[in-house]
Amino acid sequence: MIWQTTRFEIDLSRTRVMGIVNITPDSFADGGSHTTIATALRHCEQLLRDGADILDIGGESTRPGAMPLNVADELDRVIPLVKEAVTLGVPVSVDTYKPQVMQAVLDLGADIINDVWALRWRDADGLADAARVVARHPSCGVCLMHMHLEPQTMQVQPMQGDVLPQVLSFLEHSAQTLQGLGVEKSRIMLDPGIGFGKTVAQNFSLLARQSELLAAGYPLLVGWSRKSSLAGMTPHADQGEKLAPQERLAPSLAAALYSVQQGAAVLRVHDVKETVQVLKVLDTIRSVPLAQPYS
Repeated sequence: MIWQTTRFEIDLSRTRVMGIVNITPDSFADGGSHTTIATALRHCEQLLRDGADILDIGGESTRPGAMPLNVADELDRVIPLVKEAVTLGVPVSVDTYKPQVMQAVLDLGADIINDVWALRWRDADGLADAARVVARHPSCGVCLMHMHLEPQTMQVQPMQGDVLPQVLSFLEHSAQTLQGLGVEKSRIMLDPGIGFGKTVAQNFSLLARQSELLAAGYPLLVGWSRKSSLAGMTPHADQGEKLAPQERLAPSLAAALYSVQQGAAVLRVHDVKETVQVLKVLDTIRSVPLAQPYS
C-alpha cells in the first residue's frame, strides 16, 4: 500500500513517523517552542536527523478550548516555514482546516493536507470549500480526522456511548464523499481523532479496537503523542496525580506501539527519536525467524 502525495509515493509497508512542528504560542504540548521561522526550521531539521519520515506543520492550535485563528495570521505563520520545509527532501504535511491556507500551501508544493475537520469547512460566504480545494489538486495526499463538535466545545460535551461505530461511519462517509469528487483512494488517510471530543475511556476503547477501523479500507494515521488521556498513567492517579505533557513520553510510546500492532500506518508524534527506536525494536522482533518445532 502507498500513500500518494504531491511529490512522493509514501511506502506504507513499514510504519511511518510524522514529526509534529507546531509554530503556535498555545499548543497543548509545546506551545511557544518554535514560533520563529529560524527555530521552527531547526526543529524540522532535528526531527529529520531523529528519523522522521514526514513533517507536519501547524499554525493554529486545536487543543480543547482553543480559539480560532484568522486566515491572515495563520498564513503569516505557516507560509514562510512551508517555503523552507519543501526543500528538505521529505513529504511536508500542513495541519489546517481553512481552504485558503490549503490552497496557499499546495501552491508552494506541500504534499499533504492534514485536516481535523475532515474537509467539512467552508468560509462564511461559502465561496471557499476545503473539499474542493483538495479535489482540484491532481495528487496531494489528505488525512481526514474525526472530531466531535469543535475545539471550543468538544470536551465540554463529549461523545456518548460506543464511539467506534460512530467514528468508523463518519470516516467512511468522509472518504467516500471525497472519492465522489474525483480524489483517488490512494491519496486518502484516516485518523480516528484521539482526544477530539472523546472521554478517556472512549479513547482507550478506540485504541483497543483500532483494527476494526481498517474495515473502511484506508490506512490509518494515529496520534496519541502526549495526549491528555495519558496524564493519569501514574502510581497515584486516584489521588489526582497527573503527568504534564512533557512527562508523557513513556505512555505515549506504549500507546504508539500498541497502535502499530493494531494496524496504524503512520504515527503522528512529538518525540520522533524515541518513537523510531521503539519501532526498530518491533521490526527486529518481527524479523526473527520462528523456531522450528521439535520432531
